[in-house]
Amino acid sequence: MKKMRVAIVFGGKSGEHEVSLTSAMGVYEALDKSKFDVLLIGIDRAGRWVLPDPQWVLSFKSKPRELNLEKAHENIAVLPAAGGASLRALPVSGGSNPGPSQAIDVVIPILHGTNGEDGTIQGLLELSGLPYVGSGVLGSALCMDKEMAKRVLRDAGLPVVPFQIVRRAEWTKSPSDAVEAAEKAFGYPYFVKPANAGSSVGVGKVKDAATAREKFDHAFRFDTKVLVEKAVTARELEVSVLGNHEPEASVVGEIVPKHEFYSYEAKYLDENGAELRIPAEDLSHERQREVREMAIAAFSALDCAGLARVDFFLDKKTNELFINELNTLPGFTPISMYPKLWEATGLSYAKLLEKLIDLALERGQERASLQTELG
Repeated sequence: MKKMRVAIVFGGKSGEHEVSLTSAMGVYEALDKSKFDVLLIGIDRAGRWVLPDPQWVLSFKSKPRELNLEKAHENIAVLPAAGGASLRALPVSGGSNPGPSQAIDVVIPILHGTNGEDGTIQGLLELSGLPYVGSGVLGSALCMDKEMAKRVLRDAGLPVVPFQIVRRAEWTKSPSDAVEAAEKAFGYPYFVKPANAGSSVGVGKVKDAATAREKFDHAFRFDTKVLVEKAVTARELEVSVLGNHEPEASVVGEIVPKHEFYSYEAKYLDENGAELRIPAEDLSHERQREVREMAIAAFSALDCAGLARVDFFLDKKTNELFINELNTLPGFTPISMYPKLWEATGLSYAKLLEKLIDLALERGQERASLQTELG
């Protein structure tokens, strides 16, 4: 029986490149090789597409930060193939062409952040007619843009933390106006965040006017639009959502940062940067149900599919619940929150991946059935 060919696209030209490398290794190892023929397609930091040898990639499992895809020898260009439902990998210099015998059945885009979960790679896969894991172009783009996600959630009647937006042109013209507006709206402290970045890249906590410009400048290194958000003294709750038209929510987990907030350093550079509590402690059944129902409502409102991790703030002072953000391609190492929440709910890492592939095929078949011609 012919095995299904699964392509894992990983790496990427984004600030979350290293996170993607670790996630891709975990996914590759967990996929049942008796059921799936797995192809690794890497994107290096410069945006070059490569076909690295899987064993070479896995040799960096204990030291993923040393994996340099620029050193991969298989330099390729990836284009939609004639006839649809395929990608063709064309050699650019050296390397080999995967050829028709290696046609791809489904893609798992393990790409975090810019050019990965913002709808761009999803658009390429839509043009190719290939089923892929995760949300489509619209859902991906909405969730990636913190401003637009908050506007849609707010319009759907779901609670979000009060926010403002500052664009780079405004900041360049008059930084003092932006700082004064944020101070007037939120007082101190408040947070500044690149509107289109994940893993807390570029996030800064502004404690006073003296440090505000530094924090804004840092955030603007990663995006042309910055979200300014009221600081909430809160518990950070997370729920994993799985499904297409009838999504389900996992148990509720909690992140307890050991740093001042759940920064990039706390997430990825300090192994003791945060404590993961699964399930979250001291939450009533009513509150747990509310969080899970709200996670599903947010997933649907933002047109998500396949998977998403929904992050919440539970205000310690007022007990108010806010949706912080949705991650459509969350970290996917075996110890990442998304799979660990499902493991605690009764779905193993390997079975979770198989379910996600099934959901991708289901969505692909649904889209393929749509009429594209009049008459």
